[in-house]
Amino acid sequence: MKTMYYDHGTPAERWERAGMFFDAKDYTRAAYVLGRLVEEVPEQTGARLMLARAYYHSAQLRRAEAELRTLVERDPVEGYARLLLGRTLQRQGRDAEAESHQRIASALAGEFDDASRE
Repeated sequence: MKTMYYDHGTPAERWERAGMFFDAKDYTRAAYVLGRLVEEVPEQTGARLMLARAYYHSAQLRRAEAELRTLVERDPVEGYARLLLGRTLQRQGRDAEAESHQRIASALAGEFDDASRE
């Protein structure tokens, strides 16, 4: 994509704009804006997580996976990133890989299956 109006403004303004695109289900534009934000401030978990969600919802699953793996590598107890990584892998037909991330996400959320309590 070439430079558009939504490339301009402060990071906070672009974050808000990305949120508006996301809420309007324009995930491709949201991902574009968020991708640029993540390049600027790679340590921001919120922007990277929303970028992964935009990729997930626009079926850019390999990109979503890459962002989510970066997040769980930096913060292994980021439960939502684990959950979404599991779902992303599942959507790619990689159920065996997805299972461990989904189990960790459940444990982080305090959800345990009955078999583990016995």
